[in-house]
Amino acid sequence: MLKQVAVNEILVKNNVKVFGTGQPMLFAHGFGCDQNMWRFIIPAFEKQYKIVLFDYVGSGKSDITAYNAEKYSDLNGYANDILDIVTALDLNDIVFVGHSVSCMIGLLASLKQPNRFNKMIFIGPSARYINDQPSYIGGFERKDIKELLETMDKNYIGWANFLAPAIMKNPDKPELGEELAASFCSTDPVIARQFAEVTFLSDNREDLSKLKIPALILQCSDDLIAPLEVGTYLEQQISGSTLKIMKATGHCPHMSAPAETIELMSNYLATAS
Repeated sequence: MLKQVAVNEILVKNNVKVFGTGQPMLFAHGFGCDQNMWRFIIPAFEKQYKIVLFDYVGSGKSDITAYNAEKYSDLNGYANDILDIVTALDLNDIVFVGHSVSCMIGLLASLKQPNRFNKMIFIGPSARYINDQPSYIGGFERKDIKELLETMDKNYIGWANFLAPAIMKNPDKPELGEELAASFCSTDPVIARQFAEVTFLSDNREDLSKLKIPALILQCSDDLIAPLEVGTYLEQQISGSTLKIMKATGHCPHMSAPAETIELMSNYLATAS
């Protein structure tokens, strides 16, 4: 049992917010984002579930002084933070909802403590962002990632303003791309640069088959970050998983197409065993 002081430190470090009652639903945001990105989704579930929100260290309103480059040199550092939150709040039977890189972070957390988790919902997941032909298409060549990281080093603000609209891919809703760019720019550039490197160079393909918890994979129909082949690959590798190809485009359907995202999540939760 964690002492109250330790619990408080964890909750402050990751700016944890809890409200509602019932089965826990833990939301984990993607790279360069924060818990506010879930605001369109939460109202549909807060009457039935205990909602748990947080910010990764270096994002949102987390305690940036808690950042440790060695700890966060791979995705396990972030997975351990999720488990710290789960332990501090004594959560069980969790519905985990992850976006982008958080899908694999959540997967790693569930492999460490599978008894804590009940269902996994992955929005725009990728097990590896770099192509490994001919067996795997991740969407990027290694040189693409190298150039992306070099651009972050040279002109982080310019990188954010250029890439955010392409990631959002909803030109009819420019305010969403602007919000994502602002979120990128509000993140400490040094921390963001390391998180980006850890994210885009990660390879969790061998972890997929270890997941024994039911999983819903939500794959957008046109996504710069996670192409269709990635969703199909995850469905093939994760036993008992369910893949849904969304009408939504871009990498952030919980923001650009919340109604479709809510419908697919709700249908899955109502029917999954």
